[in-house]
Amino acid sequence: MLHAYTNGIIASPTGWLQGHTILTENGKVTALVADGEVKETVHTTDLQGDYIAPAFIDMQIYGGGGELFSMYPSVQSLTTLYGYCKSGGAAYFMATIPTSSTELMLAAMKAVKAYWEQGGQGLLGLHLEGPFFNPVKKGAHIEAYIKVPTAADIDWILEEGKGIVKMMTLAPERCDIQLVKRLMDAGIIISAGHSNATYPEAYAGFEAGIPAATHLYNAMSGFQHREPGMPGAIFDHPKVMASIVVDGVHVNYNAVRISKKILGERLYLITDAVDENLEGDYKYIRRPDRFVTPEGILSGSCLTMLQAVQNCVTHVGIDLHEALRMAAEYPARLLTREVPLGMIAPGYEAAFVVLDRSLALKQLLLPQTIS
Repeated sequence: MLHAYTNGIIASPTGWLQGHTILTENGKVTALVADGEVKETVHTTDLQGDYIAPAFIDMQIYGGGGELFSMYPSVQSLTTLYGYCKSGGAAYFMATIPTSSTELMLAAMKAVKAYWEQGGQGLLGLHLEGPFFNPVKKGAHIEAYIKVPTAADIDWILEEGKGIVKMMTLAPERCDIQLVKRLMDAGIIISAGHSNATYPEAYAGFEAGIPAATHLYNAMSGFQHREPGMPGAIFDHPKVMASIVVDGVHVNYNAVRISKKILGERLYLITDAVDENLEGDYKYIRRPDRFVTPEGILSGSCLTMLQAVQNCVTHVGIDLHEALRMAAEYPARLLTREVPLGMIAPGYEAAFVVLDRSLALKQLLLPQTIS
């Protein structure tokens, strides 16, 4: 059914658009037309002057809503995680697990597959954050599970995780680039992180095709005047993208502002959200604005994607339209999909967030509800 969305302030790819209508059909955007140009009778939604933007995409999230997928992978925990994502305007998410045992990785793969088989929505795939890290930059990850990858390790991921593992964070200086290329050739997004790489090591990884870096500044070599490290390579490379956690805890807001000036459209938002867990390998203790390990190490955020957008606007000084792109259009650039995400443009999936003037979430419109 043809559906029209009118009387909204549209976050189009090129800027704010008013006096226009969004047309959708069968879950896709078909056109943006000037008001009054809709000739046929369609079902119409009046947005009452609110903002409408592409639904958000969270490329790194562990838990939320009272459940921790990364420790207790199941269809139920994924369903709860999806609900948490939707509460913050994210219609799509990459469920993430930390450096873990083979058994837990396999359980997460099986949970993702079962979720899809049971009709679960929104899940883009599994993000393995580890185990191919540099232990010097392990952060809150368990060192006993960290390893240097072998050909057999890559074989196992490609066989057991075929079609399921869609993203991996790894330390490029610890991985044979030919093994990394096997992962990329299989369609897995590789992101450099938990790395102590020097500038030359990091830059070489990006030149070899690694397209992204994980949570800029956190768990990576520092930017120094005698050794620019991984942040320097990220800043300097013309194509590599980087995720960032904008909660004011993981990264100082001034550092976010500086990196945004340098990276422009190459910087995108993630939540890196977890939930409280007091048992097992990974214990997360809730604090008012973060999660920490029992030792006090920062281990995850309390963010939703909408809160990250709001922080960009309120605390960093990023224009709202640009902050919305950081939550949708830019992460979508890393994805390969038959129906693209992240923009309100013909051919793109018709998933939208509707925000009021105070940037509160009014509606999350999903393709299955607006086709």
